[in-house]
Amino acid sequence: MKVKATRRKASKAEPPKTPLGDFLSRKERLTAGKALRGILPRERNAAWKPPSKRRDPIDVLEESNRDRMAEVVPIRYGRMLRSPFAFLRGSAGLMAYDLATTTPNTGLRVQACGDCHLVNFGMFATAERNLVFDMNDFDETLPAPWEWDVKRLGTSFVVAARANGCSNAEARDAAIACARSYRRHMRECSKKSPLDVWYERMDMQAVIERAPDVKTRKKREEMAIKARQRIGEYLVPKLSTASGGRRRLMDQPPILFHLAEKDGDKRFREGLADYRLSLPDSVRVLFDRYRLEDWAIKVVGIGSVGTRCLVGLFFSPEGHPLFLQFKEACPSVLAPYAGKSIYENQGQRIVVGQRLMQSSSDIFLGWTHGRRGYHFFGRQLRDMKFSPPVEGASALQAKLYGEICGTVLARAHAKSGDAAKISGYLGKSDVFDQAIGAFSLAYADQTVRDHAALVKAVKAGRIKALVEEDL
Repeated sequence: MKVKATRRKASKAEPPKTPLGDFLSRKERLTAGKALRGILPRERNAAWKPPSKRRDPIDVLEESNRDRMAEVVPIRYGRMLRSPFAFLRGSAGLMAYDLATTTPNTGLRVQACGDCHLVNFGMFATAERNLVFDMNDFDETLPAPWEWDVKRLGTSFVVAARANGCSNAEARDAAIACARSYRRHMRECSKKSPLDVWYERMDMQAVIERAPDVKTRKKREEMAIKARQRIGEYLVPKLSTASGGRRRLMDQPPILFHLAEKDGDKRFREGLADYRLSLPDSVRVLFDRYRLEDWAIKVVGIGSVGTRCLVGLFFSPEGHPLFLQFKEACPSVLAPYAGKSIYENQGQRIVVGQRLMQSSSDIFLGWTHGRRGYHFFGRQLRDMKFSPPVEGASALQAKLYGEICGTVLARAHAKSGDAAKISGYLGKSDVFDQAIGAFSLAYADQTVRDHAALVKAVKAGRIKALVEEDL
């Protein structure tokens, strides 16, 4: 990981310009958005029918493994085998292909998540140590049509709800609730000043207080308590052990292990020096109060399995811990269809996108690159990061959660997109909401078929899967 000189060069890339064009009034932009219904009727968002020449889903998955660590790719497939929902989480590239090549869009672009499913929402700590609820995964973020995020999120609710025993009607209602909340909050954002939208955040305490009943409130309070426990002090005894008077990360192959390469430590430290230069000067002062103690490779997520993910354990002179995670930043799965990122470093793409979409972001967000050409972005490991469990959720809980996620997504899109035009297109009726419900059901069925294709490919020996429970 090559170190720059003494100062990082300023990026030549410019952030996306305001989407407001010639600064038309809100009323004029609402009208322009409404006019788009003549080009793309809202009902057409319901359509999903796989084309006759749709690519083989296994070929798409295999293509996405091209630059991954081959020895852990079977773990990715093993995790995707668990259920259609696990498959959906691990196949963002496949759905991006389907959305871009088969479904229509309004042409209105926002800073999109790119992998917008219900598990990529949750709690985390702000710089002020407040617990908020927001989106929390931006590996695939890129400017793209806003509909793509809404459709992927709605589909995730249907697939997850059906896995929990909900009927098709109940699962569809969860997706509709999500779309309805998105539509309504986008209208609210269109009425606010840009600063008010930028400052808006969903405080977890407010989420708790808005619980419809005592049982739901208690459940949300319990999740908030769990989130507050997911900090460095709690992680140290779980992930490390004392050795020779120092702390070392515990090898737990194939999930957590040290790299057996002679120059590995040197390359990591070079990349760390480059990462430091991406931080604001004020945060560098804080970062310099910690010293690297140990680092290792960690397999994380489902769709991320096979990409290079490193965790570093740092300590202050008095023994206060800091865990940082450095994830490989590959080109977004949206890039083949929405265009390449304006940033040369894919880690910078993720950092900028995350700051654009989140209400508050990790102060240690930064980026670096490796000597071998890989790009990375850095952040704290967990830091009160916690997503509500999907398993066992009732139909009512799915609807309530859909409403929360829809609100958050609307605010995230409104920060970079034209809320008035999108709102003008969506309107005040439930036409779009119902269309998303229908699409989500149809694409959920597609996900079931694609998951079955993966199972078949593994049984036939076409690809190898490693189920961790069997290790």
